[in-house]
Amino acid sequence: MILDYEVLKFIWWVLVGVLFIGFAVTDGMDMGVGTLLPFLGKSDSERRVIINTVGPHWDGNQVWLITAAGAIFAAWPLVYATAFSGFYFAMLLALFALFFRPVGFDYRSKIDNRHWRNAWDWGLFIGGAVPALVFGIAFGNLLQGVPFHLDNLLRPYYTGGFFGLLNPFALLAGLVSLGMLVMHAAVWLQLRTGEPIAGRAKRMVKRAGLFTIAAFALAGLWLTLGIDGYQVSAMPALDATPNPLTKQVEIVPYAWLTNYATHPWTLLFPLLGFAGLGLAILLSQRDRAGLGLVASSLGVTGIIVTAGAAMFPFIMPSSTDPNSSLIVWDAVSSHLTLTVMFWAAMIFVPLILMYTTWTYTKMWRRVTVEEIEAQDHLAY
Repeated sequence: MILDYEVLKFIWWVLVGVLFIGFAVTDGMDMGVGTLLPFLGKSDSERRVIINTVGPHWDGNQVWLITAAGAIFAAWPLVYATAFSGFYFAMLLALFALFFRPVGFDYRSKIDNRHWRNAWDWGLFIGGAVPALVFGIAFGNLLQGVPFHLDNLLRPYYTGGFFGLLNPFALLAGLVSLGMLVMHAAVWLQLRTGEPIAGRAKRMVKRAGLFTIAAFALAGLWLTLGIDGYQVSAMPALDATPNPLTKQVEIVPYAWLTNYATHPWTLLFPLLGFAGLGLAILLSQRDRAGLGLVASSLGVTGIIVTAGAAMFPFIMPSSTDPNSSLIVWDAVSSHLTLTVMFWAAMIFVPLILMYTTWTYTKMWRRVTVEEIEAQDHLAY
């Protein structure tokens, strides 16, 4: 079956969004656990408990990030080229921070020395907190527009600098990202650990959850009142051969609210974000961490989809040359490429879901300090 080109373009926008949500819910949780490690674990045994809750899963969860990056490269090559040029140093910072995770997990237990293990614990903190913050900062910059333009050969030229990315709104978006993943991880630790770690995690759920709700609300208000959005005023047919320079784009106040005004049902997305976070806090405080994890997953999904729906059809707006902005309809690969990749995704995304579900099902139990101390041969 050959799908219509216009339909495929939209399907790939949805698929990439699904991959990012899968990454945030699974590997983002692992990052949050790494961020909390030095603070919720008061002894070496307690920190080993925390690490062992994600030890069997973290490398499999990274498949979501790798798959999302590969999907962007295949489906949106212009976005991949422009983003990795403009955000080059930010991406390197996230990548180098991520290096601490596999090395930290594997090397931490090799030497029974307090200073050695403490050093790797802080390495795991960096490997969790820095990427979570950087990814949020990157998205905050997308909502404001990125300083780049395309020449007549569609070659991207980035005209900004690294420190320009660290603007106030982007930093707030980074804090939203970090806060939601920390809260999500805290619910996980409350569910998967015994006392006293579970009690500390329970308190962290409330703190991080309330912080994320406040930061998400502030970011939404700031975006509404203080940041102009982008709007396509003219472009070829949606199934035309992609060429970003054949459209016209305007910067318009309140444009990021257009989709919500045109399609009121999309207001369910921010409501899902707020309701999911709030319900996760409530369930956590009532010691229903299992349902709380589901609620926090829905909250994370709601936050991501809220931003995606606000920007649609934009993927990477240009602040210096709006007509060079990359959107769903003109930043994509050929019809054949999208078709082949679509069927590949129909095969492998369900396999990833099945594998992830199987691993969590088989290893679903609480990890306790007594178990860790009794089985000193455990890997982490």
